[in-house]
Amino acid sequence: MVLGKRLKGETHVIERDYLPSLKAGGVGLVISSLFIPNEYLPEMGLRRALDLISALHAEMEESPGLFVLCRNTREIRAAREKGQLAILLSFEGLEPIGNDLSLLRIFYELGVRGIGVTWSRRNYAADGCFFHSVEEGKKGGLTEFGVKVIREAARLGMYLDVSHLNDEGFDDLFSFYEGPFMASHSNCRALAPSMRNLTDDLIRKLASRGGVMGMNVCSTFVGDPDVKKLDEKDLANHVDHIRELAGVEHIGFGFDFCDEMRDFTKPGPHRNYDCIKGHSRSLEFTAEFLARDYSEEDAIKIMGGNFMRFLERTIG
Repeated sequence: MVLGKRLKGETHVIERDYLPSLKAGGVGLVISSLFIPNEYLPEMGLRRALDLISALHAEMEESPGLFVLCRNTREIRAAREKGQLAILLSFEGLEPIGNDLSLLRIFYELGVRGIGVTWSRRNYAADGCFFHSVEEGKKGGLTEFGVKVIREAARLGMYLDVSHLNDEGFDDLFSFYEGPFMASHSNCRALAPSMRNLTDDLIRKLASRGGVMGMNVCSTFVGDPDVKKLDEKDLANHVDHIRELAGVEHIGFGFDFCDEMRDFTKPGPHRNYDCIKGHSRSLEFTAEFLARDYSEEDAIKIMGGNFMRFLERTIG
């Protein structure tokens, strides 16, 4: 969204459009994804990713001292001490590197620390999971290139993210990689039967490696929007479910607010919407699980402590 607005001539986009809500919600760290829309692929994936990084640097120059690109947890903590928003960069799909493993090191040097192996489509590394059923052939897991990527990521000190990766790819990653990995914005398939969510078995596997799941506010990942209007109470049910399966140490915030990109002017019903309306309203979600039998220590873990522990183990 930031790059798109800047290409229209806008400036100070983060400071004007996003920072106030983040501050109101008490957010100190944001993972910003390098996502490449289909229309730029395959020829312009690399260029678009570099443009996204360039846009962030332009924003930091225009709004000095308000937010900063971080490369490790020491820099994240330093930003918090200065009252700055810490930003981490992560791939949302490995399309920018194509099948060139050497480019991964280049993006690492540019500050990228996370690898969402796929978005909801196929790339050279693996197959993504679709948002709903589609007509397709046989599904694949990690490719030979995908295995090389996860091993190079471990060598460089980058974390792995399985949100958008299909079940076959999840199981392959679990077999080939022994470290902790995250599902940055995925919920429980037992409560909302989307392939974008994780089964109970996958949740247990993720937890066994010390991974963390970020709760996603998208209505169709939270429940059935045809049955009721979904809200923070329904999302808190996913927190309850993961706690029962694996413990609160594996739960975090991964909201992925997308209402800004949706067209609600078209005739409804609108099945996909954010069940929490922005970062400034995220405290309502915290209040909901605190109203259940969660302690303040549990809340601190879920609100960021678990992800910081994960990042300490992966990017240092």
